[in-house]
Amino acid sequence: MLSICPSMLCADFARLGEVTRELVAGGADALHFDIMDNHFVPNLTFGPMVMSPLRGLTDLPFVAHLMVEHPESLIAETVERGANIVGVHPESTPHFHRALQMIRGAGAKAMAVLNPATPIQFVDSVLEDIDQILVMSVNPGFAGQPFIPSSLDKVRRLRAFLDARGADVPIAIDGGMADDTVGPAAAAGVRIIVAGNAIFDTGRSLGDAIAALRSAAEAAIKA
Repeated sequence: MLSICPSMLCADFARLGEVTRELVAGGADALHFDIMDNHFVPNLTFGPMVMSPLRGLTDLPFVAHLMVEHPESLIAETVERGANIVGVHPESTPHFHRALQMIRGAGAKAMAVLNPATPIQFVDSVLEDIDQILVMSVNPGFAGQPFIPSSLDKVRRLRAFLDARGADVPIAIDGGMADDTVGPAAAAGVRIIVAGNAIFDTGRSLGDAIAALRSAAEAAIKA
């Protein structure tokens, strides 16, 4: 099953409630929130509290991507604020396994996030503790960066790595997703597409942008 997850970092912050309703009506499968601390990544965005007023507007899953140092300090609040899935980077904490367990212990699903230079072997010892893996196809920190083509090979290797271990863990991708990159990503094994500008900055309605991404990805899977 293919999921399209709009990145709320690219939404109009002056009308987040309206945007959330439009995304729900437009067929979004989940909403993705990029929480950055200007330390682990060179940007400062928002904290978990931005999810709270939106949580009552929809039952769609909220995905919180913690691009922060020592994410353990935010996990409990992130789940309390409405996150159903919480992602952490292995480089962001000396206790990656503990952080993943904390996410599940708080009642959410755990997502491991791999930067472009992070080897896929980082997840080998924690496969039983993760529910999905997010492959970053840009260096995290800013929206609008160009897609890193080598990410496709990384996705293929990761899918083979997981299948060889009998791990039915879905792969997500984030960075540079557009009408022309979602197809190759889906063909490589991605089933969760995180997209920002390709949804919010196209001149199309949000629903039409989501439908275009979904159509391109699903066509590649069927090919």
